Amino acid sequence: MTTRDRLGGTLFAAAVGALAGAAVLSRRGAAVGALTGAAALAATEAVARARQQPGEIPAWWSRVAMSGALAAPVGWLGGRLTGAGPVQVGLAAGTAAGALGLRPQKVALGPVVGALVGAAWRLTEAPPAAVAASAVVAFRAVSALVFRDAQVDLLAERVPAEQVPFVVPLEARGRYVGTDYVRTLAVEIGGTYQADAADVGIVAALDDLAGPQFDPADVDPLVREFYEHTTRFTLDIVPEWRLWVRPGYLLYRTFVARPLGQANVPMNQRETMRGVRSRIDTITPEGTDAIGVRGWIRSFADTDEPIYVGIYTTYRHDGRGYVSVGFPVPQGSFTATLLPQPRPDGGLVLTSRSDLQHPGHYLTYIDPATRELTTLAVHGFAEQLDVHVVDGDLRAEHAFSLYGLPFLVLHYTIHRKR
Repeated sequence: MTTRDRLGGTLFAAAVGALAGAAVLSRRGAAVGALTGAAALAATEAVARARQQPGEIPAWWSRVAMSGALAAPVGWLGGRLTGAGPVQVGLAAGTAAGALGLRPQKVALGPVVGALVGAAWRLTEAPPAAVAASAVVAFRAVSALVFRDAQVDLLAERVPAEQVPFVVPLEARGRYVGTDYVRTLAVEIGGTYQADAADVGIVAALDDLAGPQFDPADVDPLVREFYEHTTRFTLDIVPEWRLWVRPGYLLYRTFVARPLGQANVPMNQRETMRGVRSRIDTITPEGTDAIGVRGWIRSFADTDEPIYVGIYTTYRHDGRGYVSVGFPVPQGSFTATLLPQPRPDGGLVLTSRSDLQHPGHYLTYIDPATRELTTLAVHGFAEQLDVHVVDGDLRAEHAFSLYGLPFLVLHYTIHRKR
């Protein structure tokens, strides 16, 4: 981390600390609170950054202090607008902190801890800002004791793309991804753009995935054809969401997926009855006939509203082939790197569940000036795509889980186009 980055982080921490201090002491001396908060959080940030080693995220205690400080002004505003008491403020703060933890167990723990902290403040005249901050800090402390495995790891910081081959280093350079992403990317990086390319697949050749546990020669010819000539087929989707995840996904879809134009999975089969359009847009670099970018784009047929935009790549490492799918987001990419495994009936399984180093999910920030990558490994998120033949027809199940809890299965019926 550069000196400029450290200074910027310290100044940001001072600003957050000032807001938190002013919110906590708003009744007795906002100016004193602002100065005290700024000094305390700036010092915390400076010490944490000074002790931070390459390849590490900032110390846990500094992240907890920052989250508590961020909660304080929100608690102040909530109390000001609603007149809520300590229990209600603590419950709201704990619920929000638990939801940000993503892990279902943390989602359930957050409201409990928040309500208990609010109840402890009930006999005092504690300002809502203090209640909210202490509820968030208490939740972070309890969850750290209960859940000891890390949710994310910093794998790389400001490194060239070659050092993280399991990441697809293609981002959205605006705020919206959408179905024109590959067209826009072609303008930015150059090459020949082909919309809705004919007779291409999400991989160039299944043989690229060969490894000690996977022989492409054993794959059913129909499964091979689907991967190497995906545009010859149409897909009917039936989503199967678990009930516990539906409320959270509805919020995510409304406030994140649709405005972003990415990862907008249908909620039910009724939505898929609108029709799903599937196409692959490609970019071929100048001076070659080999496709460099394969973007599989799915959208609702009636409006062309994006369902998802995925950039499919393959690479080899230590004698194994992998599939990496990058989902562009503003200034970054969420990548799923999947290991191929055979099925006894000639099907093909792509899975992120593996003890090998590369399979998994990665969230990456791409520096727009240097193209260097900062990559986090996202633990707990897992997926598996199982493509196989049933009575001469292609079927697929795409299953997702979060910390071992299944939350979505996409059932595909795959037909050859007329």
